[in-house]
Amino acid sequence: MAERSSIFDMIGPVMIGPSSSHTAGVVRIGRMARHILGEEPQEITITFYNSFATTYEGHGSDRAVIAGLLGFQTDDERIRNALDIARERGIIIHFKAMNSAPKLHPNTLKIEVKGVTKSKEVVGVSRGGGLYSIIEVDELHANISGQATTLLVYADDAVGAIAYVAQVISDNPCNIATLIVTRRAKNNIALQIYELDSALSDEILVQLKNTPWVKEVIYIPYEG
Repeated sequence: MAERSSIFDMIGPVMIGPSSSHTAGVVRIGRMARHILGEEPQEITITFYNSFATTYEGHGSDRAVIAGLLGFQTDDERIRNALDIARERGIIIHFKAMNSAPKLHPNTLKIEVKGVTKSKEVVGVSRGGGLYSIIEVDELHANISGQATTLLVYADDAVGAIAYVAQVISDNPCNIATLIVTRRAKNNIALQIYELDSALSDEILVQLKNTPWVKEVIYIPYEG
């Protein structure tokens, strides 16, 4: 699915901070990681790569990603104090830097986040103008743009699994804009990632969650 853009993407989003790549895009990556976790973070480890590794403190990317993980929007005045707010809430935070990762985009960061009941790992790229991509979830390939309603389905790698989920979505009715399926090995758990043209009903989500071979369903409405 092509990234949607507007005059606001060209002049930059409404935001707190010096740079759309280092602030707005990073906040949005953090927010997406929070959605994927689905609960309040308890411990967060952030690894910044390449140019991010040398600039993240000076440009406020450390505060930006924590702000996103706290659920703040890009124009929230609390971004400046996000680190203090997180620590006041008892959240444990670690930062790492890796200067040389030639296979990765210059503005890449990895988020390892633990909640009360589960943990998630998300790798994101800030592309400028507030745009971003999630390129990995739990070490599985992804391509989440944040430009559409997103559905993640962890399921057994069973024959007909993709067709079944696609049929359930189409019964909503809802059109699938993009679909990526990734797995570590044959007959292992597969991650199905759908970007959708419209929202899904609660009934559809319950149906998917109650499917015996579906392990986890994560639903992320489009935020605009």
